[in-house]
Amino acid sequence: MSEATIDRPLETAERPVRLPPSPPVPKFLQAVGYAALRRQLIRRLTGMYGSAFTLSTPVFGPMVVVTDPALAKQVFTAPTEVLGNIQPNLSRILGPGSVFALEGSEHRRRRKLLTPPFHGKAMRNYEAIVEEETLREISSWPEGREFETLEPMMRITIDVILRAIFGAIGAELDSLRRILPPWVTLGSRLVVLPKPGRDLGRWSPWNRLAGYRREYDEVVEALIDQARSDPQLEERTDVLALLVRSTYEDGTPMTPSEIGDELLTLLAAGHETTASTLAWFFERVSRHPAVLEKLVAEAATDDNEYRQATILEVQRNRTVIDFAGRRVLSPTFELGEWTIPQGYSISVGIGMAHRDSEEFPDPERFDPQRFVGERPNTFAWIPFGGGTRRCVGAAFANMEMDVVVRTVLRHFVIQATSAPGEKWHSRGVAFTPKRGGRITVHRRTA
Repeated sequence: MSEATIDRPLETAERPVRLPPSPPVPKFLQAVGYAALRRQLIRRLTGMYGSAFTLSTPVFGPMVVVTDPALAKQVFTAPTEVLGNIQPNLSRILGPGSVFALEGSEHRRRRKLLTPPFHGKAMRNYEAIVEEETLREISSWPEGREFETLEPMMRITIDVILRAIFGAIGAELDSLRRILPPWVTLGSRLVVLPKPGRDLGRWSPWNRLAGYRREYDEVVEALIDQARSDPQLEERTDVLALLVRSTYEDGTPMTPSEIGDELLTLLAAGHETTASTLAWFFERVSRHPAVLEKLVAEAATDDNEYRQATILEVQRNRTVIDFAGRRVLSPTFELGEWTIPQGYSISVGIGMAHRDSEEFPDPERFDPQRFVGERPNTFAWIPFGGGTRRCVGAAFANMEMDVVVRTVLRHFVIQATSAPGEKWHSRGVAFTPKRGGRITVHRRTA
């Protein structure tokens, strides 16, 4: 029987296993395809097999991929004792103190500590930082000459995070600016590859990553010591200070290594992804003059409804992170008509869910109007993942993108273009515009 018609009556402690279809090619080729051309492969297999199929992957092993919002809802709402975090996950890069490494009650306790910095008054305090860093970066933008926006957006987002999340200033800020960009770039590429079973030498990428981490730990330890001795600690709003003075329900504080891992997690989750989305934003609106005209008119006011709708549509139409994963912990998991066995990974194909024609009519069309006065389905629009593992910094990222775009539109005229849309480029975890989201601008004179 071909693997393309999988229906295996393998007995388990629950129901017989029944897996979605799998492409009839060797597992090795499936794994290579997933590692090298993940987005294209998922799109093609969705066209062949529909909303669920099975793959062999190089890092996560046997995996069921789902692209239907109804199946995504099942995955995201499953009890944590049934579906846990995918293994391995980002904690192998970020450290065992990262929220990615935690399960069950430990995960809930940590998220409870991480939630307050990203809501209410704390968020309003961060807006001024975002505007300051944006103004500083765009002050040197060239006029009348095409340039890429991805790297400027990378600089803005990392400086915002270092100030708002790390509370870094002076020498520590300079050190982290030097260490973290190459760490993020290298880590995002290595996280989707199998880790070698032996030491490949001092010049191997894994050893270089470890070297960056040692330097990072020294700087963060100094920042934690400074925070603990700061007489103004209670008044500080940076996330490092909030974590230093916070405690679990039993009164115990976070350890320095846990704080360091979490700060790195917030950086990794919020730096490259937010910058990539902003680069796609400028790439998209420069090719849609009617959208750009509405954004410019709104930017002159205090409203942001259309800007928010455009950000939502960019995240749907040019999805930066294309999957969210879980791992089956129970003997079996019922997923639609399928029965998935323990140990299998389940991946929600975010990019393809965002192209569900029932949820998003004419899904290939870039149309912010679809979100004006209309909030998206929680399980169809999922750029931040879903369920108990939805990105804790989603509100922060949304605020940051809103303020950056508003500031740029108030100071520059973006020149519309009829050039073809930029192709997708994989940086390992995130997908960015291949040419960097290039635009041409002119400074506003009034």
